[in-house]
Amino acid sequence: MHTEDFNILKTGLIYFDNGATTLKPKILSEAISDYYNYYSSNAHRGDYGISLKASQAYENTRVLVQKLLNAESPKQIAFTSGTTDSINKIVFGYFKQHLKAGDEVLLTKSEHASNILPWFELSDDIGIKVKYIELDENHQVTMDNVKKAITPNTKVISIAHISNVVGDIRPLKEITNYAHTKGILVLCDGAQSVPHMKVDVKDLDIDFLTFSAHKMCGPTGVGIIYVKANHLKEIKPIIFGGGMNAAFDNSGNREYKEMPDMLEAGTPNIAGVIGFGYVIEYLQNIGFEKIHNYELELKSYLIKRLKEIKEIEIYNEYSESGIVTINYDDIFPQDLSIYLDKYNICTRAGSHCAKILKDELKIKNTCRISLYFYNTKAEIDKLIGVLKNPNIKKEII
Repeated sequence: MHTEDFNILKTGLIYFDNGATTLKPKILSEAISDYYNYYSSNAHRGDYGISLKASQAYENTRVLVQKLLNAESPKQIAFTSGTTDSINKIVFGYFKQHLKAGDEVLLTKSEHASNILPWFELSDDIGIKVKYIELDENHQVTMDNVKKAITPNTKVISIAHISNVVGDIRPLKEITNYAHTKGILVLCDGAQSVPHMKVDVKDLDIDFLTFSAHKMCGPTGVGIIYVKANHLKEIKPIIFGGGMNAAFDNSGNREYKEMPDMLEAGTPNIAGVIGFGYVIEYLQNIGFEKIHNYELELKSYLIKRLKEIKEIEIYNEYSESGIVTINYDDIFPQDLSIYLDKYNICTRAGSHCAKILKDELKIKNTCRISLYFYNTKAEIDKLIGVLKNPNIKKEII
């Protein structure tokens, strides 16, 4: 679907590492080149024509993100360098001001490092306690286990909407509804969900949402923070400089701007943000429901074909996203990935930045196949053909 929009696919590449980053459509490079070639200037800094044009295009992307998420106002959307940056700005810019020693934050052992390490750091800083929601037999999050993990000291639930290894779609709306009855706030890592399905922040009622442009056909170096309206005046900047201040003097008196400017100190990735706006429109024209349904169709086909190979172990057969995590008997995952690359097939091997998930999977490293709308059943057939090679172990050795 829409393979003609990606120049790199004309090379015969089969790209199954979409959980790490996605390929980029021609429209992205064209939009970025247009900025650099014809109106390259700083946004929000100049009173001349091309600067005003850059500012308008930059802010247009903010509005597009607002509409994409069904947020109430563009003021709820701040640009960062990526999901990792976004989570850190929320953890240290909001929760560090609102939590105290003994307060509990609930995570899962299948979270990405960017949604675990900041909480560990905050635990060292102010004495919060990090606890984990138990996963079920399919390594997924259930409401029963969420409720079981909550105590009177639980103040935050911080989880991915979709796990980047197991690929399970968490019952986020139910989690948020229940959490709010207990006075618990919810931070959602949407890095694996926003690119693949419709995410409505009003319907989900989440307090904070983060995601990255590069995982949805956009540029690297662009991330997004969504902040629920009633938290806007309570979040604090953790990076200081130009663009985020309204005034300061030589006595140290200073006044900072409100959201979103306060979180966007310095010159941002103007070209990337502008390009991302074009990508949002491109994806919306395709349709997120269509993308999600097509990925599920591809995954079902992939699982069916993988089951033809008795040496393959599938760790997340029942998850409802385009992520499939496997291992091949007696082949180290990195060796398998390197072998597949010889056939121009790109997969991801390792712990996938979820290093404590090994406690649940009982294995440290896996090979991940992550799908997107430009993948095809023909590509899956080629993958299966390579995996069925009777000499695969000899060739790897």
